[in-house]
Amino acid sequence: MNWEQLLSLKRFGDTQKRIRAQQDETRLGFEVDFDRIIFSSAFRSLQDKTQVIPLSETDFVHTRLTHSLEVSVVGRTLGRKVGKVLLERHPNLKELGHTFNDFGAIVAAASVMHDIGNPPFGHSGEKAIGEYFKSGKGSQFKNDLTDKEYQDLIDFEGNANGFKILTETREGISGGLRLSYATLGAFLKYPKESLPKKPTQHIVDKKYGFFQSEKQAFLEVVDELGLLRKSDKDISYYRHPLAYLVEAADDICYTIIDFEDGINLGLIDEEFALEYMIKLVKDTIDIKKYHSLKIKKDRVSYLRALAIGVLINEAVNIFLDNEEKILNGEFEKSLLDRCKYEAQINDIIKISVDKIYKSKEVIEKEVSGYRVIADLLDTFITALNNKYNNKQTSYDKLVLNLLPIEYQQDSDILYVRIMQICNYVSRMSDSYAIRMHKKLTGYII
Repeated sequence: MNWEQLLSLKRFGDTQKRIRAQQDETRLGFEVDFDRIIFSSAFRSLQDKTQVIPLSETDFVHTRLTHSLEVSVVGRTLGRKVGKVLLERHPNLKELGHTFNDFGAIVAAASVMHDIGNPPFGHSGEKAIGEYFKSGKGSQFKNDLTDKEYQDLIDFEGNANGFKILTETREGISGGLRLSYATLGAFLKYPKESLPKKPTQHIVDKKYGFFQSEKQAFLEVVDELGLLRKSDKDISYYRHPLAYLVEAADDICYTIIDFEDGINLGLIDEEFALEYMIKLVKDTIDIKKYHSLKIKKDRVSYLRALAIGVLINEAVNIFLDNEEKILNGEFEKSLLDRCKYEAQINDIIKISVDKIYKSKEVIEKEVSGYRVIADLLDTFITALNNKYNNKQTSYDKLVLNLLPIEYQQDSDILYVRIMQICNYVSRMSDSYAIRMHKKLTGYII
């Protein structure tokens, strides 16, 4: 892979390449990507989607939206720091008009949308959709779908759903948000289809990045960017290098900030903050300043800021030290999995899992989420299929009146009809999903 091709400004529908030197410096194409994401309805719904605590009754806890904004801030810094060095290593990029801000803008845009495809109720929402098709009423469709189509459903993936939201063509709207291919490439952490599942231990095989419905869009993006093909048999590629920075930004934020949320919510004792995070910040902490802070939230925020700074520098150094391996598809782990603080990071994550993700409050709401999502899928898929099969009941007609017109496109293909409903449900906020469920189950609001 080469950086000139990887930094492509091309967008869906372009017939000619966009030249970097001809860009408007006041609103660079990569910055336009960020703006389009911020103004999208899919991004707005993240304000009411779970990050740590589903449907939290406090105003402190992070949502997917605040998490995504914080990841983009960290991602922008990572991109700029890496970009500054890469321009020195590859002077041809500077001659083409590229600046270190290009790298920061790409990573920031890809980072701010990294969770845009996540369904309501956090990662349990992904599992709930998958379970509906694997062991619930949706299992009836298995024999009518290809293996890869069915795998898309039983292993429903927020990353692939995000690519669908960003690129899906609808009537009058070609190419979704029409983002630059460089930004889409940085977004694709797992540039492969759903099967085969985890064929190797390489990080790109951990999950998958596109549904069968977006296969052509995916192939167009990776072809333009010149990503390296990983498999001759199946559609699988090595990552765009900047995807490693997007992943690192997310890893840094959820590791440190989820931990911070847990402490401020009283789920984790403050002593854990000093005991575990001091190992990350021991070289930068001002103990006198730390003890001068009288409010717990301020002390934890101080440690969080220092920890994020330390991990940013670690990720940058690891990326730059391994640039050639990354470009050749030979770097098999995430950046933080190779950092000297790996043990400390794993300790923090373990505490978060035990004290936050497995807390009674989280589990109770995730259980409710499973029921809500299964019922929504079943009601809308049944109504849409009954309409197609000329078996529509009066109830089905009423249900489809609740379904936005963009999710009612007539199709002879079962997979397409099912994916329309999955996409609709996945884009709901937590609260909206609950309100819709109440309506469908006879609870009058």
